[in-house]
Amino acid sequence: MSNRWGILAVLFTVRLTMAFQFQSVAAVAPLLGTKFDATLADIGLLIGLYFTPGVALSLPGGAIGKRLGDKATVSGALVLMLIGQVVMVVSESWGWQIAGRLIAGGGGVLLNVLLTKMVTDWFAGREIATAMAIFVNSWPAGIAISLLTLPAIGTAYGVGAAYLSIASLIGLGMLLLVVVYRSPSTAAAAPSAASRLDRNTLFAVIIAGLTWGLFNIGFATIFSFGPTLLVERGWTITAAGSAISIVLWLAALGGTAGGFLADWTKRPQSVLVIGCVVFALLMLVLPRSTAVLPLVIMIGLISALPAGPIMSLPARVLQPQTRAIGMGIFYTVFYAAMMLGPAVAGAIAKWSGSAAAAFDFGTVALLACPVLLWGYNRITSPRPQAA
Repeated sequence: MSNRWGILAVLFTVRLTMAFQFQSVAAVAPLLGTKFDATLADIGLLIGLYFTPGVALSLPGGAIGKRLGDKATVSGALVLMLIGQVVMVVSESWGWQIAGRLIAGGGGVLLNVLLTKMVTDWFAGREIATAMAIFVNSWPAGIAISLLTLPAIGTAYGVGAAYLSIASLIGLGMLLLVVVYRSPSTAAAAPSAASRLDRNTLFAVIIAGLTWGLFNIGFATIFSFGPTLLVERGWTITAAGSAISIVLWLAALGGTAGGFLADWTKRPQSVLVIGCVVFALLMLVLPRSTAVLPLVIMIGLISALPAGPIMSLPARVLQPQTRAIGMGIFYTVFYAAMMLGPAVAGAIAKWSGSAAAAFDFGTVALLACPVLLWGYNRITSPRPQAA
């Protein structure tokens, strides 16, 4: 296939498998709790473990792809995801659930880093912003599909059947990649030697990565603990998953709208701050209100607005020759935050006895984003020169 939009559809579908697999634990969390006698803290840890390998693999991920080739590396990543999922299917102990989750997460990290680079290769210099906006939406779309399908499959046939459906989707993604994808005829050449980041740029990239991580902790709280919150209120697991999935479907549209709004108004940081604050307020209200569906719809419309502006922060300070190492650092910080965030949220929920406490933790994470933006601007603002 030589049509770049067709290639984008392939890469979108392949990345969707990662989101589908990540969400699988939260989607069937009540069933896992019954089968393995797992607490909310255990579930939160298992959710966060998916991102643990990212701390170690984000930086070398690009180098691995350069040595082995993008298509081969992504195929290998999908194999790791498949192996991890099969381990979780056949295991009857919580320890092997953890092992399978870590193996799958290692594949997911490589997949995420390399697919982003592959989209850039096809769209560099032409519709790159639109392409990235569509590509990033594969994450909420995959999670929404997971919430709609896995609770019903798990309730009807058990956790093992739900896990097998994930393995099947990963296999289809692998087949699609191998059969359809090819590299562009002219890919942008990478610099022959990476340049070092100066101190201010390094700190700015770290703050940007932490901002992206905290924003995603708040966003992940919705679909990680939202189903459990509604089940605590008497909803069925299937109805709870369907209701929370509304957030993801609307967020897929809201993320694109947020990027367009930021470009149109030329005030991306205002969109970032307003979006995070309003999102945080809605997160605070949801566990304390009976108007679940109206609040879920509002969260869906608002939650993804800051995504584009946040993702543009590293691009402001990174030059082409420092982009590879800079984005590696950015993703390392992001994965570290996402590894710890769900585990902390689950522990707080266990301590309080309700998933509502996880939403309060997510609220704090979101409100920290504007504060970090202030620090980012302090570092990146030009310093006045002495006379």
